[in-house]
Amino acid sequence: MTGRTTAVRTSTGPRTALRRSPVLLALVIAALFMVVPFLIVAVNAVKSPAEYSADGPLSLPDGLYLDGLKSFWERVGFGQKLFNSFLISGAVAVLAVVLSVLNAYAIGIGRIRGRTWVLAFFVLANVLPQEALVYPIYYLSKEAGLYDTRLSVIIVFTVIQAAFGTYLLSAVLGRFPREIIEAARIDGANRWQVLWRIVVPVSRPTLGVLLVFFFIWTWNEFLLPLVMLISNDNQTVSVALGVLQGQRLMDATMTNAAALLGVLPAIVFFLVFQRTLTRGIAVGAVK
Repeated sequence: MTGRTTAVRTSTGPRTALRRSPVLLALVIAALFMVVPFLIVAVNAVKSPAEYSADGPLSLPDGLYLDGLKSFWERVGFGQKLFNSFLISGAVAVLAVVLSVLNAYAIGIGRIRGRTWVLAFFVLANVLPQEALVYPIYYLSKEAGLYDTRLSVIIVFTVIQAAFGTYLLSAVLGRFPREIIEAARIDGANRWQVLWRIVVPVSRPTLGVLLVFFFIWTWNEFLLPLVMLISNDNQTVSVALGVLQGQRLMDATMTNAAALLGVLPAIVFFLVFQRTLTRGIAVGAVK
């Protein structure tokens, strides 16, 4: 009996490996499609314009040419743009998560009246294209005296991101164990204590995933910041890249340097919070 079991295990081992090999191969190919363009941009960012013209974009540089990075940094005032992007993206990520938790707690656990219609409203907010929001937001910000301020962009994207977060968290909190909530209420906990001491700690992995996604999504936004932030001191990294490209003031080396500096902070943020993202996805899969 033992020998037969061992034979079955050894026979299924290669089959499992063969089944996994196509998946691993597909993942490796997908990773190459994502990593190789970034490596090409990084290599061309440290080339001189003469090397780029003579050898093309796929050749390796003879040395590190950092003038393109320095010229782009000084030309657009990249330090200020970087601060603006971090301020807006970080504030939106935190505020949108807090607003999503409050909304989802009322919808998923509080079971407010008209729950289905409220969720349909949040779904509609996610479906609407940003082009349809440009004029209303522009007009309202003008009337409120918030046009060309970072606060206006923070408010707008907090509402937009919180619409998705509310829809997602309301489904998660709708399946939250009622026994835990009832036990906390029997022990004398009020609604706020149930939320901050029980619901939020249990939902922390999901909230971490939303925080990472909200930051990266806001960092990459272009249209609304382009319309709302016209002053050079208030512009974000993505707007500065687009404006400078439209003016055609950069050569190939500076263009790659701009692309590298624009995407590198988001990649660093993603790598720093990779464990949080992985933990949140794993917990969601287990549930």
